[in-house]
Amino acid sequence: MTTQHHADIGTNRPLDEYAEAEVQRLLTEDGRVAEQGLTVSRREHTLILCGDVESAQRRDEIVRLIREQFPGIDLQVDIGLTRANAPAEAEELS
Repeated sequence: MTTQHHADIGTNRPLDEYAEAEVQRLLTEDGRVAEQGLTVSRREHTLILCGDVESAQRRDEIVRLIREQFPGIDLQVDIGLTRANAPAEAEELS
């Protein structure tokens, strides 16, 4: 099951052509998040984060880190939550 969270965060700071790549690099290389499952795209003056994470706390930490590193960037958060339940039965591998 996936739930979606949409939020618009920012103060209309203009984006330069490198912001998208810098945020993607931060998400994948920063040890506090090391999140490779999110995509970053740019639409006009807004960066858009898409993907799924395992908890609302994880999503909030990602947003906090981006806001800390890139203050003033308009950020649209479209990150869903995945609920990982324990398997009901053993998986057979062949």
